[in-house]
Amino acid sequence: MKFTGKNVLITGASKGIGAQIARTLAEFGLKVWINYRSKPELAEALMQEINNNGGKAAIICFDASDENAFAQAIKSIVDSDGELSYLVNNAGITKDKLVLRMSTQDFNDVINANLNSAFIGCKEAFKVMSKQRFGSVVNISSIIGEIGNAGQVNYAASKGAIIAMSKSFAKEAASRNVRYNSITPGFIASDMTDVLSDEIKQTYYKSIPLARFGDAKEVANAVAFLLSDYSSYITGEVLKVNGGLFM
Repeated sequence: MKFTGKNVLITGASKGIGAQIARTLAEFGLKVWINYRSKPELAEALMQEINNNGGKAAIICFDASDENAFAQAIKSIVDSDGELSYLVNNAGITKDKLVLRMSTQDFNDVINANLNSAFIGCKEAFKVMSKQRFGSVVNISSIIGEIGNAGQVNYAASKGAIIAMSKSFAKEAASRNVRYNSITPGFIASDMTDVLSDEIKQTYYKSIPLARFGDAKEVANAVAFLLSDYSSYITGEVLKVNGGLFM
């Protein structure tokens, strides 16, 4: 994979898909800035793992939904390393409930953590990338943002909006050679899916043409592609990583 820049910031990167994205991008030679909000031990362990394996990693603590904190974090990265060429907006939460039990606060909390944080990141990164006349941003959405799901009105709204927002950023930023794309993962193997019984897993598999859950590495590889120079003529796109569940 070819990269013109050298630094990538990944929000919500201390565990799960975010952590795998950090590992993968480090393998491709980028210095990864691992953002976390809590549990510093996870971020520190990931940083050590990457550095011990010959990669470059640093940790940076801030709440991605805090505009001032996000802006200061990007400034710190640029002050430290001279540039920021790549951003992955991965931070997010769920507060799943059937809609009649979902409070407005539940809705707003998910919108703030998922959508507002991505907006802030896209905007603050563009300030730096537009001056460089180069940059690439990948926003992690979800298949739920494309098809909806019972009990996830807030999550679906936040992830669907990320897709539309990414397209709008792509149109505004193209003249500065800054690209914005989004990825919509489907069912990805995780701690949550590990506890499912084989019977339940088989039920899910029947609805997925590739008949299995995806791996976080497969999402990370898609992120790497969209950030890299190999996708230099791709912007405003939605890359589905869902095993054919939604085409």
